[in-house]
Amino acid sequence: MTFEEALKELEETVKKLEAGETTLEEAMTLFEKGVMLTKNCRKMLDEAQLRVKKVTEEGSVDFIKGAE
Repeated sequence: MTFEEALKELEETVKKLEAGETTLEEAMTLFEKGVMLTKNCRKMLDEAQLRVKKVTEEGSVDFIKGAE
């Protein structure tokens, strides 16, 4: 699952929870799904951040200076 797919699914899950039209059991299942999706999104973001950090540290110093 891509980050974009996971984020879209998370947004849909939150909308369903916010609508308040589910049973307690359905809400708990949706909540658990939302937590899992949040963890997956966070992991993907952390990995992307590490990749960017690695590229900028190994890459051009001018690139880093230009970002400041």
